[in-house]
Amino acid sequence: MTAHNETGELQPIHHEPTSFFLKYLWSTDHKMIAKQFMWAGLVFLLIGGTLAMMIRWQWAFPGAPVPILGSILLRGSGGVIGPAQYMTIFTTHGLIMIFFAITPLLIGMFGNFLIPLQIGARDMAFPWLNALSFWMYALSLVLVIASLFGNLGPAGAGWTTYPPLSTNLGTPGSGQTLMVAAVFVTGVGSIMGGVNYVTTIIRLRAPGMDYFRMPLTIWGLFLTAILNVLFVPVLGSAAFLLLLDRMFGTQFFIAGSVTGAPAGDPIMFQHLFWIFGHPEVYILILPAWGIIGDLFSFFSRKPANFYRGTVGAMIAVTVLSAVVYGHHMFQTGMSPMLGKSFMVLTLIISIPSVMLVLNWLRTLWGGSIRLTVPMLFALGTMFVFGVGGLTGLYLGAVVPDIYLHDTMFVVGHFHFTMAAASFLATFAGLYFWFPKMFGKRLNDTLGKIHFWMSSVFITLVFGGQLLAGYAGQSRRLYDPYQYSFLTRLHGLNRWTSYAAFLLLLGQFVFIFNFFRTMFFVKASGMEANPWQVSTLEWAIPSPPPYHNFDTIPIVVRGPHEFANPVVLERLGRDWIGQAEELPEAMPGSARKAGT
Repeated sequence: MTAHNETGELQPIHHEPTSFFLKYLWSTDHKMIAKQFMWAGLVFLLIGGTLAMMIRWQWAFPGAPVPILGSILLRGSGGVIGPAQYMTIFTTHGLIMIFFAITPLLIGMFGNFLIPLQIGARDMAFPWLNALSFWMYALSLVLVIASLFGNLGPAGAGWTTYPPLSTNLGTPGSGQTLMVAAVFVTGVGSIMGGVNYVTTIIRLRAPGMDYFRMPLTIWGLFLTAILNVLFVPVLGSAAFLLLLDRMFGTQFFIAGSVTGAPAGDPIMFQHLFWIFGHPEVYILILPAWGIIGDLFSFFSRKPANFYRGTVGAMIAVTVLSAVVYGHHMFQTGMSPMLGKSFMVLTLIISIPSVMLVLNWLRTLWGGSIRLTVPMLFALGTMFVFGVGGLTGLYLGAVVPDIYLHDTMFVVGHFHFTMAAASFLATFAGLYFWFPKMFGKRLNDTLGKIHFWMSSVFITLVFGGQLLAGYAGQSRRLYDPYQYSFLTRLHGLNRWTSYAAFLLLLGQFVFIFNFFRTMFFVKASGMEANPWQVSTLEWAIPSPPPYHNFDTIPIVVRGPHEFANPVVLERLGRDWIGQAEELPEAMPGSARKAGT
């Protein structure tokens, strides 16, 4: 499997393109494609987050004009969010954040940038397909924007797009059609990327880079790519059939009792959606687990505890994620015995998740911890994921789910597990690999301000959702206080919204830091390995050359070689690179660092 790498037959050195089109637009360089995903993902992360602030404004001040944005986006209603606009806002927010913001950042950006560098390859297995996967994603963004201007209004059937609400009977007009098409198109791009990731990791690992010498980040991206290849086609099939219903009058998801003719079943869409939808939770969290697993080792200056056990737990979660989707459908009238089976499987999947958290804690225990900005974000990720995981136990059991289903408790759990954990892990990785991508570091002081504002207020926002849901507030309500028993929650929702506004303010600290560093801080010829870690990407210059490696490295050890007394004696430092040869002992005294 790696013999071809030694001869270079599979990985020749290609010359860097000189034309603007081939260098920046239709680039086949995995590093440039990663940056394209980064820019697009960050822009849509801001758009999706802004829509979330409009939702929080409506819950805090129902009927009051939205400041600034209201006069721009809601001109026809005097800046006030009406019921139809509210449906559009939360539909667009959910779809953008999942498919067009977090996915391109965690998978598109980190996957493209890191996989070849961390396994010792010069590029992806299929560079042209890699470029095409980005432009399929870019086409989906055009469709998302076009959907906002569709006749009869934008999409408004909820982020899950359940029929019959998402059919022409429930949401007529081209806006919903274009949004469903956007999901289908970005799914096609995700499948392309998944095939590329899996092939690259299997075929192009450097000599000596066996599976249990790969960084945990690569394991997370590898397993995510496998889930993408297996389950995104299921979502694509559901979206395609829904498009046929909307555009050509088929009746895959329209009940026969509505049409008076043999027809489909709206519940079938839910099955297809959640067969993909629950693996999607792990599609987004597996890269986050891999990133923070590596960062805990790097900044605790000790090997990752029970590395093989962590990998095994990630594999177990990947396998089990395919068979637990039914806990989203306890209230659809499924057989109680089938519901009980899904409940047991859902509770079982928590076991490997707990093993991951225990391994992270054991890695931290007794370590020489460096509280860098990436490490702080990694710690924040572990905390919010822990809260989300614990609240998920209630929803995975049939009896408490009867009360909590479709309440804000579900929204809080979902956002802690998927949104907050993925969000903080994305910034952990971005702060950590920014020097490798651009040859300069983001400002540490601004980064720490960004961390504290993000981690504290995101916990308060989603914690407030858990409390509101436990008190009985249903999700998707335009004005919860029309129900007299929910009027007492107005104060809680208002304070939760204040926390959300401060969370948004904290992101402008990052935006300032990002653009200041990108455009006003000169690259100072920083050392190639500022974090003093052992993985392969830090053994080459920052930013990397076009072909990554002049010579394909030969890997001789794992990714977390820290605190080895022999290394300290011979090199005078507490780490050694994966492809770095350990010199023979020098008589008389230890070697000095750098000699």
